[in-house]
Amino acid sequence: MMSTRQTLIASLCTAVSLAAFAPAALADDTKVTVAISGWTGFAPLTLAKEAGLFKKHGLDVTIKKIPQKDRHLAIASGDVQCAATTVETWVVWNANGVATTQIFQLDKSYGADGMVVKPGISKITELKGKTVAADAPGTAPYFGLAWMLKKNGLSIKDVKVVNLSPQAAANAMIAGTAGIDAAMTYEPYLGAVRAKPEAGKIIATTLDYPMVMDTFGCTPKFLAENPKAAKGLADGYFDAVALIKADPKKSFEIMGADVKQSGEAFEKSQAYLRWQDRDANQKFFAGEHATFSKEAADLLLEAGIIRSVPDLSKLADTRFLK
Repeated sequence: MMSTRQTLIASLCTAVSLAAFAPAALADDTKVTVAISGWTGFAPLTLAKEAGLFKKHGLDVTIKKIPQKDRHLAIASGDVQCAATTVETWVVWNANGVATTQIFQLDKSYGADGMVVKPGISKITELKGKTVAADAPGTAPYFGLAWMLKKNGLSIKDVKVVNLSPQAAANAMIAGTAGIDAAMTYEPYLGAVRAKPEAGKIIATTLDYPMVMDTFGCTPKFLAENPKAAKGLADGYFDAVALIKADPKKSFEIMGADVKQSGEAFEKSQAYLRWQDRDANQKFFAGEHATFSKEAADLLLEAGIIRSVPDLSKLADTRFLK
């Protein structure tokens, strides 16, 4: 008897004629290991693997769930060759000597990342002197906190930060943990807070502060030695985005299963972000990427997260977008 996931994949392949997308494994399939987290925006990578889209492009992809704060260590050790993370995080990794290059954009957050506060707090300026739960320095939630504080005339030094993962931070707010006044988290965990308004209110999201955008990148060594595979990774992702549009219901079920969500719950989570297709990628890397990277680097330097700004001109390679 087939498992639920096998059944979903089989029916999805039938629904969108994916038989041609998933030929038998080739002896020369390029092996590549990719580090991600359970963030909703990364889900098309899982879909591309499960639906045979990466294999269609001659790839044997292994996906590892590694916390953002540790992902660069896995790259540096050689355990993984590629990863997904936020744009400013690549600045941090390169500044810390972990050479990596972005090759395509995954998503932009439209309310999928946010700050949750306890009742009684009505604006970000009231956080001065208070305790905020956020992931470690060098992660998207920590950067998001620094960004929101700066836009409101404050800095990281004006609050006490308790380092909790996005899921743990959301759980702390839901549980009403004493001593934590606010938290930074993202979907699908932010959705759990939305469902329990008594736990606190979402005071700001990326709709108010549009600074969370995710990209996919690899080590320069991998890109130099495997340009065809790099192109396949980009094409597999774009195929997955097209597949989501062609059959959203089945796609949501497959992507949701990976993070233990129903298809319906996953659909609600993904409503707060936008996956970026090939055209959107080309537009993004034509100017916005460089502009944002510079502003992010300046903030990272100011916040003491990096000691020097790396060569920003080497952070992206757009030849695989064509």
